[in-house]
Amino acid sequence: MEMSPAVQKYVLHWGEMGTRWGTNRTVAQIQALLYLSPKPLHADEIVDLLSVARSNVSTSIRELQSYGLVKMTHILGDRRDYFESLHDVWDLFRVIIEQRKQRELNPTLLMLRQCAEEIDAEKGTDETTKERVRNMLQFLETTSEWYEKIREMPTPTLQKIMKLGAGIAKFIKR
Repeated sequence: MEMSPAVQKYVLHWGEMGTRWGTNRTVAQIQALLYLSPKPLHADEIVDLLSVARSNVSTSIRELQSYGLVKMTHILGDRRDYFESLHDVWDLFRVIIEQRKQRELNPTLLMLRQCAEEIDAEKGTDETTKERVRNMLQFLETTSEWYEKIREMPTPTLQKIMKLGAGIAKFIKR
């Protein structure tokens, strides 16, 4: 695979965004490269294309596999392992959102539930503070419930909902 200037720009930017999303730059660049690649790539091709250490590629691929974003495949007559990304952007979206929910939302919900219970029992804590903790808990529980409902939606339904955008508000009576 040859990387055109536009592909290089995409891969480099995805790496920069990955650091903002809390992942390693190389992990994000490999995912972007594999997503754009028309065919599975073996680790040595990734090393050459991204100019990164082989050990870094191996570690990054394992991380991407653990997330469910990249899978290993084989090519008849070649003993090397090849890797490819999920190709459907909606599948990528679902996997990434599920991973973020597991790593960020679920632990925060657990902590907030404990805090809400503890803070309600406290005598000296201001009622405004207690209400704000309860409001945050309710918001995150609603967000989690929303995610659980939409994650099983078929892609065409989810696409229609996304296209509706703010227009859906006209269907909701205030």
